[in-house]
Amino acid sequence: MNYTSGSSVTKYSSVLLVAGALVGCLMAGTGSGASVDRAALRRAPVAPCTNTQLVANSAQRMGPSQVRITVINQGPNPCVLSGFPTVALAGQGSPDRNKPLNVVRQGKVGPVQLAVGGRASTQLSFTPVLGEAGGYCASGAAPSVAPSIVVGVAGGRQQLAPDDGGDFALCGSTVRATAFRAAGS
Repeated sequence: MNYTSGSSVTKYSSVLLVAGALVGCLMAGTGSGASVDRAALRRAPVAPCTNTQLVANSAQRMGPSQVRITVINQGPNPCVLSGFPTVALAGQGSPDRNKPLNVVRQGKVGPVQLAVGGRASTQLSFTPVLGEAGGYCASGAAPSVAPSIVVGVAGGRQQLAPDDGGDFALCGSTVRATAFRAAGS
């Protein structure tokens, strides 16, 4: 019959305890190191959006003289968008053949961080054309009518038509634009 002394069992138990503690510390160290890396990634600066990352599908009519332009980050990385758009009236052809409008900036500019698939919007307001079919401007100027606008954002231009299939009609050569903000805010 084999007999194990109490001191051998104690030594063996001590070795197991030390080994278990070492494994626990190593695993805890790995876990905390991984969370530090994730936290560092969240704090890493995000690059400004580029025109190749952003896409806009249409100008959503908000009223007779207002439209909302929403841009979507199509990736491949998150980006930051800030500022105001440029706006021009255009026909159906090239966005290069357009009539630039004076943009009156409204609201404060702030950075909008866009994850891939994230959206930002701006609202454009025009001086409305009055009356029915022929329309007129209160100022006496001739109305401007165009089937599309060219919106400048992140160093590029996007040519857009109203979502209702109509035309853009305005008096004068000025448009009011809000700064880009997270869509829905």
